[in-house]
Amino acid sequence: MARRFADIAAPDPDADWSLPGWLYTDPEYHAVELARVLRPSWQIVCHQNDVADPGDFHTIDYLGESVIVVRGDDRRIRAFANVCRHRAMRLVEGPRGCARKFVCPYHAWTYETDGRLSGVPMRRDYPALQLEEHGLAPVEIELWHGFVFVRLEGDGPSVAAMMAPYDAQIAPYRIEQMHALAPVRLRARAVNWKNVGDNYSDNLHIPVAHDGLTRLFGKSYAIEAHPYVDKMSGQIVDRPSDNPWERFYQTHLPPVDHLPAANQRLWLYFKLWPNMAFDLYADQIDFMQWLPLSPTTSVLREMTFALPDDRRAMTLVRYANWRINRVVNAEDTWLIERVQQGMASHSYTAGPIGRSEVCLRSFARKIRERIPEARLHRPPAPGWSRR
Repeated sequence: MARRFADIAAPDPDADWSLPGWLYTDPEYHAVELARVLRPSWQIVCHQNDVADPGDFHTIDYLGESVIVVRGDDRRIRAFANVCRHRAMRLVEGPRGCARKFVCPYHAWTYETDGRLSGVPMRRDYPALQLEEHGLAPVEIELWHGFVFVRLEGDGPSVAAMMAPYDAQIAPYRIEQMHALAPVRLRARAVNWKNVGDNYSDNLHIPVAHDGLTRLFGKSYAIEAHPYVDKMSGQIVDRPSDNPWERFYQTHLPPVDHLPAANQRLWLYFKLWPNMAFDLYADQIDFMQWLPLSPTTSVLREMTFALPDDRRAMTLVRYANWRINRVVNAEDTWLIERVQQGMASHSYTAGPIGRSEVCLRSFARKIRERIPEARLHRPPAPGWSRR
């Protein structure tokens, strides 16, 4: 198993310890984590081709906020809070749609797709109202290789800066030209959001818990960590698998002319700080983010994209990919739900972390930098976050 160790500017005194269990269950800590880690983070919403025409919009709901991404009449993509400036009514429902204007269903205040407030019934009844000051609240937005990200607050690095170490590896996939294969999927999980991410970049569990991936990759699985992104990868081996869907994928994956030879049978995984991942295959790309609902529950938001390709072999291989990864996801769900239960045990504090577990070390380091109390193996007295 190949490994690459993250370059660290200064030694972390807790580098040999995992994050303690109380961080996965404690409500007070959870509130601090939302404020210091999740609200200042970038979150993927959709692909630019999902909002191809003026008025097309996608939404994302997380951390008590709802955000609209919309393409304006000027064809520019913008993001706004999904909140009317009058009485805080939600303007649109559902994950996607098209609207020439946003009309509030409560009192019919009307907003243009560039966020301007353009219509107010009984306007003269509001002596303090200035239309130009009551447009939709903007949300920071970034386009990266065609994907649309938003950030509620903060001034940390851009998505492009975080992903810069791997930009050259990603470029051949032409993801700017991709289109969605299916609507956004939401799947609830009875786990703290960090347990999903920890498992995603945990290299040691692959040969133990994922027979299918082990059959597909052999001993080629490798990991490495950069400051804001983890990379995992494996080459599909030539030895035919005993599993029919794995063997079908191995046998029938068609060539993809724009990819280098080394990428034709490469499964490439990236985890982007703090709670997003995308899986690059020759046939498609899967995005996933794990959004917290409570200290012990979260929701997986999943999307799949691909380049147009009407070859029958590609259609069938994409189905085989889904069948393979459905089993992997079920295995991971079983694991993380039981880890979550263990995190609630008073017998567990923090576990030793191996030198090879570079991705887990990198994530834990960033959490401890933002929340020093995360270094404590036992929770401090209640009220610590207000002192």
